[in-house]
Amino acid sequence: MVKELAIHQRKLGDAVGVTSLLPEQDDFAALRAELERHQVACLFPERTPGNFGKLWHLYHAIRRFKPDVLIAHATVPAFYARALPTSAPIIFVMHSSVNDFERLLFRGVEWLLSRRAGAVIGVSEANVKDYVASVRTHRLMQIIPNGVDTARFVCTTGVENLARPPQIVQIGRYNSIKNQLQTVRAFAEVVKTNVDARLLLIGVVEDTVYLAQVQNLVRALKLEDRVTVDGPRSDISRLLTDSSVFAMPSRSEAKSIAFLEALATGIPVVASTIEAFAFARDYPGVQLVDTTDVSAYSRALLGALRQPRVERPLKGLTLRDTAEQYLAIAHRVAGAVR
Repeated sequence: MVKELAIHQRKLGDAVGVTSLLPEQDDFAALRAELERHQVACLFPERTPGNFGKLWHLYHAIRRFKPDVLIAHATVPAFYARALPTSAPIIFVMHSSVNDFERLLFRGVEWLLSRRAGAVIGVSEANVKDYVASVRTHRLMQIIPNGVDTARFVCTTGVENLARPPQIVQIGRYNSIKNQLQTVRAFAEVVKTNVDARLLLIGVVEDTVYLAQVQNLVRALKLEDRVTVDGPRSDISRLLTDSSVFAMPSRSEAKSIAFLEALATGIPVVASTIEAFAFARDYPGVQLVDTTDVSAYSRALLGALRQPRVERPLKGLTLRDTAEQYLAIAHRVAGAVR
């Protein structure tokens, strides 16, 4: 989402810079290249710094970029940004699918630094509710849901992939919250009925132990020739177009970009019943089911494999909608310090 917003803002003529507290990972190289093609300045540490090193790197990044507004995505980066003596107003954006402030340390640090934020943004209603309940209210709080780039993720109704085996795809980092293990279990039931079906799992490797569990389960169920366990991919739009069903059995989400991208392409969707997906409950071609029940999950996947693609309403959920709201907040907090 940060990459998409940065590129969108650059296209509008704004100068945009992106930095991080940790070195660039190998799987980010393609994303950095895309940012630089759009003249978004990137500055990442060359090696993993300690706590003071992170502050020092961020201090130099701010001096280089000279931002009118600093947008700190996620809780820990927002701590570091607000610990520095910068005059640029800071917007803290909460992306977490869980309540970061259940931790006493985080709650205390945020209570001390909260007034240093010009605005506190949540990508979901749960983010804002958790913040108010755990920390305090803030003078400027707003929910800005993530948006999908509808220029890249196009509804492809009428596209039939008859020449290829039917494919179920799940996109998300390898972490127990994303529940890839349950998708593998459900898929083992699917192939008993649809022998041609394939499963593709893709995502950033966040938890190597969990990834190993997924790979071991695929082998234990003798699904190696039907299931592909892959890392991150940059061709998500094409994968969604080429696939037959999108699966998302997450235990928790804030506002999933992958879920929105799937909705935009019209692919049949099977997802869990968590609050983050409830807005799409009545969308055509969307099934929200108890994905902890392997039988119910596999039946929903089988049903989705028989469904066509369908266009869905995305008003208020496009990248442009999201970018316009961030820009409005940025102007508001910048104006407040002048």
